[in-house]
Amino acid sequence: MIMDHMKFESPDMVQGNIEKIEALFPNCVTETRGEDGKLKKAVNFDLLRQMLSGEVAEGDEAYEFTWVGIKAAIVEANRPIRKTLRPCPEESVDWDTTENLYIEGDNLEVLKLLQESYLGKVKLIYIDPPYNTGNDFIYRDNFATKADEYEEQLGMLDEETGDKLFRNTDTNGRFHSDWCSMIYSRLMLARNMLSADGIIFISIDDAEVENLRKIADEIFGEHNFVACLVYDKNRKNDAKYFSIGHEYILVYFKSAVTVNELGTILRAPKAGVDEVKDEFNRLRKLYNDDWDKVNEGLKKLYSSWPEDDERKQLARYTRVDDKGPYRDDGNISWPGGGGPRYEVIHPITGKPCKIPSRGWVYPNIDRMQEEIANGRVVFGPDETTTPRIRTNLFEQNTKVMRSVIFSYAQTATQEFNQLFDNVRVFENPKSTSDIKKIIEYYTSNDKEAIIMDFFSGSGTTAHALMQLNAEDGGKRKYILIQIPEKCEEKTPAYKAGYRTICDIGKERIRRAGQKIKLDLAGDATANLFAATSTPEYEKTLLEGFDQKFEKSHSLDIGFRVLKLADSNMTDVYFSAGDYGQQMLDDMESNIKPDRTDLDLLFGCLLDWGLPLSLPYKSETIDGCTVHTYAPGDPDLAIRDALIACFDKDVPTSVIETIARRNPLRAVFREECFTSSPDKINVYETFKRLAQGTAVKVI
Repeated sequence: MIMDHMKFESPDMVQGNIEKIEALFPNCVTETRGEDGKLKKAVNFDLLRQMLSGEVAEGDEAYEFTWVGIKAAIVEANRPIRKTLRPCPEESVDWDTTENLYIEGDNLEVLKLLQESYLGKVKLIYIDPPYNTGNDFIYRDNFATKADEYEEQLGMLDEETGDKLFRNTDTNGRFHSDWCSMIYSRLMLARNMLSADGIIFISIDDAEVENLRKIADEIFGEHNFVACLVYDKNRKNDAKYFSIGHEYILVYFKSAVTVNELGTILRAPKAGVDEVKDEFNRLRKLYNDDWDKVNEGLKKLYSSWPEDDERKQLARYTRVDDKGPYRDDGNISWPGGGGPRYEVIHPITGKPCKIPSRGWVYPNIDRMQEEIANGRVVFGPDETTTPRIRTNLFEQNTKVMRSVIFSYAQTATQEFNQLFDNVRVFENPKSTSDIKKIIEYYTSNDKEAIIMDFFSGSGTTAHALMQLNAEDGGKRKYILIQIPEKCEEKTPAYKAGYRTICDIGKERIRRAGQKIKLDLAGDATANLFAATSTPEYEKTLLEGFDQKFEKSHSLDIGFRVLKLADSNMTDVYFSAGDYGQQMLDDMESNIKPDRTDLDLLFGCLLDWGLPLSLPYKSETIDGCTVHTYAPGDPDLAIRDALIACFDKDVPTSVIETIARRNPLRAVFREECFTSSPDKINVYETFKRLAQGTAVKVI
């Protein structure tokens, strides 16, 4: 019996694509021998061409977007790597309980490693990649290297020194091509991560928006294009010709068909509605449904908001009754004219009401009667006045997002600098409120969604997500990826002690999380101390305090830090066939000496495709350390996701204890077994006690 080994290599995307073709056209897939002499699947393109008949593009007359290096970029995205993510609890916040991830490393390689763990699980991706302005850095990928050259260069680039990045100036002969190749390979992998109803938002400016649109059309499909948002960030007065104060955000679905089948309608909650609802309920109890007093109390709330605050629009709901604030000035006539004309009887006079010159907005009398019965039509004192539409705030509490986003870069910078004691450690951070709106817009009905940002920069996406969770009680999780780009010595960031962009991002998330949590609890405390005379008033304040305290207590402001690194395994692990048995027996270990049990555990999670944010526990059993990842619940018939033991010479008692727990997966170190019979005994033990457990060794 030969026990399977963990492969510790990112998925071979080419073989994965071949398997997809095989599922559709099994007769078009055959076997061939690779350079290593091993059999592998391959596509018979001549036969596939015949199967597709006249639908195959022939010759040069095909519409396509191409550049120097596109084929190499595709190969690069599909090529597997032998790397891992090393956990860093000492740099993390709430390591044991958080469900958020902060990953340091080249995002192309990290995305490859995450392919199995997060395949089809990410609801929303937001990225703000380099804009290729001629002054910014882009990733130095192996766009044009051959396979043998690539193998030679693996591990040679030191991420901490910044060698993965280079300044792409417009004197580079492949200025646009290098940028296109860089973004193409990453978007290919990002698409795999999106759920069937997932969505991606990509920030860009004029320098590459046309190229990005063509690339995204190819990767996601033109039919999945949603919108090109205009991000109006500010204006400059020193421009030579025009003051270019806008950028863009391209938006694509993973599958518009799936989104439509699910009946998804994109609406964003109106800012401030929840505040108004809380205050309305409090005032209603306090004044025992005295609507005049409730209305006066709501007006005080409206007046407390700044004039330029988005919430100020709610002040238009000037009336109040048991359904909450409402307005009754809605136009009931058909837009543009030519609408239906039928009699609508006034409920008091019994006479037909005046018909609008453009006709009624409702197509027939039945629909009109339905709206009247639901209280959405307001009549005047008599039939001579045209009725109006009533709008209840708590029913019409969402809105469609506009394609123009007005923002102010200066405000975003000021807010960011305040977190860092007014030291400008990062240039041009994105607006937290703008990213929060984007996340809220698509996840208001999925408050446990996974959000990803693989050009995370200063960590705005994490900040925005935590703020949104604090406001609506959501449990959204984030995955942030950032290469540890060096801070230059002359910058304020370096002088403040930050050596890389990752250092800034992690510190920003720490500070923002603490501030959000303190603000959430602090608001409730301030309101509590504002309590005055009546017991009813104090009771409603206490209820509000309890709700906010619960939100604050359950808010996840932590993150697990993981860092991209070379494989945990030595070269012999991947090429054992090149060594004689005696040489293998003489080797002390195929695991690198500086790697810990935690390194090995997380390497196994990647290889087995398990999420990296689940809880785990470690315990000692008969002198051996045993790790249980994602512990189950026997009472609910939920099995442990993975049990691992990386000790040497593990006794039979430990093997049997693990087997009796019947985990879904079990993994041991090669040195657990002193001989081949020991391996056979392990196999027989699991066959006897836990037939459904997949067992592997490293």
